[in-house]
Amino acid sequence: MVNRRNFLIFGGTLSVIAIAAAKGFPLAARPASAETFEVTKTDAEWRAILTDEQYRILRQEDTERPFTSALNNEKRKGTFQCAGCALPVYSSEAKYDSGTGWPSFWQSLPGGVATREDNALFMTRTECHCHRCGGHLGHVFDDGPPPTGKRHCINGFALTFVAASA
Repeated sequence: MVNRRNFLIFGGTLSVIAIAAAKGFPLAARPASAETFEVTKTDAEWRAILTDEQYRILRQEDTERPFTSALNNEKRKGTFQCAGCALPVYSSEAKYDSGTGWPSFWQSLPGGVATREDNALFMTRTECHCHRCGGHLGHVFDDGPPPTGKRHCINGFALTFVAASA
């Protein structure tokens, strides 16, 4: 029977889950990755070279708030690199405005990005990370434009941009 007490408990629980998801807390256990990467550093070394925001995204798989990265509006020709190890991961030629608030690409550069299953937040998604250092970049979805139909929804703070020389 639904009563006021059960309704408030259920509503409170949903609110806590929504707040945790918005803050980037994983809501399901993620198995430890058996992958090894060419670039490896200690936690202290990563903290020394990355900003707090970059560290939370690249090393702790956090997500930036939408519309907070300057790279979302980057329109120049060039290459987007992993902010952790400078590996080129996306070309400006594959970037498009998805309207989501995050830089979006319809494909990555060859050898730049690797993927794995992500079961956090009570759903299955495809997480993408830097092939060289394992830094979390974002997720890949099946609602992108041609020719791939993919949307690489990427945290702008996980990237740096190098403009093409004129």
